[in-house]
Amino acid sequence: MKRFRFVTPHRVGKWYDDVRQAQRFANAIGAGFLDSRTGRFVAYPGTELETAEMADQAAM
Repeated sequence: MKRFRFVTPHRVGKWYDDVRQAQRFANAIGAGFLDSRTGRFVAYPGTELETAEMADQAAM
């Protein structure tokens, strides 16, 4: 299962199951914001999106 989080030069966000959810909560760490009118994500300078492949716990 793929997980997503945003990282700024000073803060690290939580891991989320989908990128849209990570985008919704990115403002909590100052990584950017999701424009409610257009649905587009605007990342602030220095923001990076990290992805990781996590083991599926249902298979264990």
